[in-house]
Amino acid sequence: MSTPERPHRNFYGRRKGKHLKASQEGYLDQDLAALSPGLVDWDVNPDRTPLDLQGLFGGKPIWLEIGFGGGEHMVHQAAQNPAVGIIGCEPYINGVAMLLGKIRKAKVDNLAVYPGDVRDMFDVLPEASIDRAFLLYPDPWPKSRHHRRRFVTPEHLAPLVRVLKPGAIFRVATDIPDYVRQTLEQVPGHGFEWLAEGPDDWRVAWDDWISTRYEKKALREGRVPHYLTFRKE
Repeated sequence: MSTPERPHRNFYGRRKGKHLKASQEGYLDQDLAALSPGLVDWDVNPDRTPLDLQGLFGGKPIWLEIGFGGGEHMVHQAAQNPAVGIIGCEPYINGVAMLLGKIRKAKVDNLAVYPGDVRDMFDVLPEASIDRAFLLYPDPWPKSRHHRRRFVTPEHLAPLVRVLKPGAIFRVATDIPDYVRQTLEQVPGHGFEWLAEGPDDWRVAWDDWISTRYEKKALREGRVPHYLTFRKE
């Protein structure tokens, strides 16, 4: 069998910000490798062999957080749901370091962390293996010419659909009205049902929600959060 050809994928956004604290450097050096979900990157898995999720989480239901930011929500969900395994993807290494510090403090052990592009993760997740996915305050790319960079485009939604189980839940939170518009245009067209029955279903946060630093910033600046819930058909 021939080795798959590596696709050309433009990456937009930051991989590293301001200088990391010594403690954060320590988290990355000491903790990150042990939290790996397996071989994801193309240079270590050119055949795109699927991850062994059974071995990783022992048969637990698996959730996926796409771009976990500083990790507040991911650690909160892990602590509240010990019977679930959660994989988080985040290319911004400062956010990864912040998450690792929170994991140490919370002492949760049902997490796996991939410090990279979720598109590479989609390559190696088995089909219909994920029970729930989160897209929380993604980069809004506000300029019209950049809207194609948003997650809610076919390049990302098609592989997301492939890895979600039938009936899986997909949650999207954003404070950008035009991101809401594009989400409601694109996501249902990729095999999802929007579960809203009334205004509170997108105006009121989920019962198990924890406000992230991105949401708190949005509220301080007068922007209104939207909470969209979809189910894979």
